[in-house]
Amino acid sequence: MSSITTDQGVVHYEVFGRGKPVILLHGWLGSWGVWQETLAYLKEHYRAYALDFWGFGESGKKRDSYDVADFVSLVDQFMEQLGIIQAPLVGHSMGGTVSLSVAIQYPQRVSRVVVIGSPIVGSSLSLPLKLAGYHSIAFLVYHQMSLLKLGLRLTGRWICADPRWYDMMNRDLSQTTLESFLYSIASLRRTDLRPFLPQIKVPVMGMYGNKDVIVHPNQWLPLKQGVPHAQIARYKNAGHFIMLDQPQRFMQQLHAFLDDRPIDENIAPET
Repeated sequence: MSSITTDQGVVHYEVFGRGKPVILLHGWLGSWGVWQETLAYLKEHYRAYALDFWGFGESGKKRDSYDVADFVSLVDQFMEQLGIIQAPLVGHSMGGTVSLSVAIQYPQRVSRVVVIGSPIVGSSLSLPLKLAGYHSIAFLVYHQMSLLKLGLRLTGRWICADPRWYDMMNRDLSQTTLESFLYSIASLRRTDLRPFLPQIKVPVMGMYGNKDVIVHPNQWLPLKQGVPHAQIARYKNAGHFIMLDQPQRFMQQLHAFLDDRPIDENIAPET
């Protein structure tokens, strides 16, 4: 367990392996833990960092704001403090939206970007996530956490095929505050990256699962329209958590992209 201290709060992170750096960013209500298998794979080839956004996981929770813009600033500060001049960013869901935003606002920091089930436009969020961005609803849901967890248990098989997913979410929810729960998803709902995507010149890959019920799976379209050079990988048998639903294919495609290699017939097919 490692951490850095900024004037805006403590940032917890985990680091595996040696070599060129890669930074992994989790999604809403998540933590670095969603990347454990990915880290175990990447450590053989890179020095992989997985951090917790403020308000999530083991990072600091004494803030007034948990907007997407705050997390963009966090990545810049994190890289500055660790002496990472430039690195690929790999982001899941909200973490991918943050990754693209870092590439827009701090282009010198980013060598390439991978987004996994990430909203380009906040309106692509599922209805429950949109509603969670309203204070009265967020307050009610957060203070009925047992009902939320029951709902996740009952619907989990439609969200993620990995049987460990519910336990991951249960752990991460216990470390989330009402403020981070509310403000982060409200900010994500208001996000629209489309006017800024043409500014991104580095290589980009978008990974989207056809069975995603959290973010509309067609969000690859505005990504491709805004970044014509982006590579798109679509997973017909995966949902929102591609790294858990199709881990072998995901990690092989991720590795090929990070190494700037073409994706060939040796990539594991979907099952």
